[in-house]
Order: sequence, then C-alpha cells, then structure tokens
Amino acid sequence: ATQVLTGHGCFGRYLHLVARREPTPKCHHCSGCNEDTVEHTLAYCTAFAEQRRVLVAKIGPDLSLPTVVATMLGSDESWQAMLDFCESTISQKEAAERERESSS
Repeated sequence: ATQVLTGHGCFGRYLHLVARREPTPKCHHCSGCNEDTVEHTLAYCTAFAEQRRVLVAKIGPDLSLPTVVATMLGSDESWQAMLDFCESTISQKEAAERERESSS
C-alpha cells in the first residue's frame, strides 16, 4: 500500500525518472499507456481490471487518491479492499520488473 500511496515503487514513471532503471515511463502491463503512474494502475490499466472491479464494488467508483484514502480510513472493509488491491497489483508489477531485470 505504501507504494500506491506514495508513488514510489513499481510504476514506470518512478522507475524511469527517479530510480533510473527503465528507459521510458511506459506501462509494461497494458498497451497504449505512455506513462505508468499510481493513477494509471489504480483507475485505468486494463491488466488490473478484475482487481479494480472488486475494489470498486467495496469502495465505490471514485478512484482518485484523496477519495481512496478517505474511504480507506472510513471502514475496515474499505481498508482491507485497498490492501488486497495493492498486494495483488504490486506483486504482479514487482514480478514483471524482476523478470525484465533478469532478461537484460
């Protein structure tokens, strides 16, 4: 959850601009996204549509970070739903990053 809340982690933008471990900030999980950000992962990336569907069913359709944080703080169920989303998506993003690094 820390990676999603701070933007520091397995996001193309961070890996490109800050960590300097990626040549571009693009998303490696869907086609057509030129900048992988927290917002992209949370609200738009097609690779995480199922996880997003489950999250939206629990916390509602507004996936802007301020609203997500407020919702998380509003109930244990919302908190857990967001943690589940983060755990699932970040673990997939980390595995893909490790695979790219071992391939290069």
